[in-house]
Amino acid sequence: MIEEYARFRAAMEKHNDTWTNWPESLRDGSIKENDYDEKTRDYHLYAQWLAHRQVRELSENARRKGVELYFDLPVGVHPAGYDTWRYRDSFALNAEVGAPPDAVFTSGQNWWSPPLHPERIREQHYSYVIDYLQHHLQYADILRVDHVMGLHRLFWIPRGFDSSQGVYVRYRAEELYAILTLESHRNQSIIVGEDLGNVPSYVRPAMARHGFSRMYILYYELSDDASKAFGQIPRNSIASLNTHDMPPFAAFWEDRDIKEKKELGLLDVESARQERGARRIIKDSLLSGLRKKTLLKKAGTGTRTVLQACLDYLGKSSARIILLNLEDLWLETRSQNIPGTGDKYPSWQRKARYSLEEFCRRTDVRDILDRIGRLRKKKKGPLRRY
Repeated sequence: MIEEYARFRAAMEKHNDTWTNWPESLRDGSIKENDYDEKTRDYHLYAQWLAHRQVRELSENARRKGVELYFDLPVGVHPAGYDTWRYRDSFALNAEVGAPPDAVFTSGQNWWSPPLHPERIREQHYSYVIDYLQHHLQYADILRVDHVMGLHRLFWIPRGFDSSQGVYVRYRAEELYAILTLESHRNQSIIVGEDLGNVPSYVRPAMARHGFSRMYILYYELSDDASKAFGQIPRNSIASLNTHDMPPFAAFWEDRDIKEKKELGLLDVESARQERGARRIIKDSLLSGLRKKTLLKKAGTGTRTVLQACLDYLGKSSARIILLNLEDLWLETRSQNIPGTGDKYPSWQRKARYSLEEFCRRTDVRDILDRIGRLRKKKKGPLRRY
């Protein structure tokens, strides 16, 4: 398999194009020696060997020290990548996966990945699904299943259509849950379902029935009702302030993300005004809730003060794991990713403001990490394993 992957990457470099634009004989057949440069193939073989060795050593060292590695299982793959070339019968290549408009992403989302074809993968006895799960779980102690609702249904967007013009396509959820739980048991790994966005009422009961842990994201739980300002953090969950698809805390608290959306054309003048008004009510509710829990003094409304209070709330909770966005700790205001913007915004192209060595020396970052570390030592309990 790795030899074929290396040939694929070398052929792509030789033709200077993705496989979807290769000559038909090469696109639909096997890659022969004259289709690629041998040195380029050797380079990709070496790169994959090196990556495998590094991840394996990281996993082995972590397990010796009692540290659990947390991996992510993405909802899809690159439409012009090796997986879609090698396993094209498993995909619906004329569609793209996304999500319909919601309160957070008002224009909907298109993730550009072709969806797995529910009937074809079943006819293949889920061999491709099992392969990629086993690949991840050989190293992962905790595996987060991105967009866990996709076990039940995926929002298919016909290629070339707007993200609001898709349709839900159902999958055989119980069969997929069975495969995940079996592979989890074999590897003694924990499965976490990313249950955010439009979550049908039957998804979380199914997750609980199969022993999946769920996620708690403070941004999603915020309410204009001060009596339930940010909901209850479930036990056995993974909790964080936000996700990589959301603005950093400082941008949220200072309304910079609203200004950013307006500049990108995602909001017009009136909708931006309405969102600022709604945000003001939500922030007042959050402040009230934090004060009721004695996590925040009455006068405290500054960005760093409120950030620390929110992190204290997470740290003192019954959640098994707390995820921290490092950029929040130095009050970054630029979003790393803004879904639905295409090439209007350089998502995933911006380097962090500080290097690893630099932010490790910052006392503001280290003080927060030390504080959360002390809180977690008092609260840590076991996640459910199989």
